[in-house]
Amino acid sequence: MRFLFLFLLFLSCSSKDNSISNMKETEIPKEYSYLALGDSYTIGESVAEEARFPMQLAARFREDTIKMDKPYIIATTGWTTDELQAGIDNENVDQVYDLVSLLIGVNNQYRGYSKSVYEVEFEFLLQQAISFVNGKKQRVFVVSIPDYAYTPFGQNADSEVISKGVAQFNEINQRIARKYEVAYHNITPISRKGMEQPSLVAEDNLHPSGEQYQLWVDSFYEEVKAQLLAN
Repeated sequence: MRFLFLFLLFLSCSSKDNSISNMKETEIPKEYSYLALGDSYTIGESVAEEARFPMQLAARFREDTIKMDKPYIIATTGWTTDELQAGIDNENVDQVYDLVSLLIGVNNQYRGYSKSVYEVEFEFLLQQAISFVNGKKQRVFVVSIPDYAYTPFGQNADSEVISKGVAQFNEINQRIARKYEVAYHNITPISRKGMEQPSLVAEDNLHPSGEQYQLWVDSFYEEVKAQLLAN
């Protein structure tokens, strides 16, 4: 009788231990990490920190009860591909992230840099981005370069030349993204609403406003979420 009592007590404790263990697994969901690589469009020139597109994307995840740490951003206004590379090297990135975004190239175009050099440097940056997610390329996404011809700043220059140049650089980064089977989000059409909808342009008359960044996130959020949660 005593043996039976001890056996039942053991089963009860074991059951409690398992339920506690299962409870811990369900109550403590994974907190995802996000690395955003780029230039002024990633650091959010002329908008508040919370209005930057990586910050808005992370906030959307949290609204969806998906735990997302504050994005780690490596980006500076004016950076070209080689300057982003130097910035990454200086940061000594040594951890694996759950999500990485890459948006770079407008300053290569603006400065009249070689498209062939951009192609080589962008491809290397994308390879690095994939390495930062431990080879899980479905966890990387590329964002197209906005068309700043559709801003007051761009209208004061040769807007046709700007649009043509941006399109050429976007053709390169899209082709490379497809080569590596990485998601590519074309937000350029949204940026072209800047003159008809002034609220989409920041106060500096050049960069996207927080409202435009929100439209970016709206356009690719569901796809990014699906890729993040896929495995």
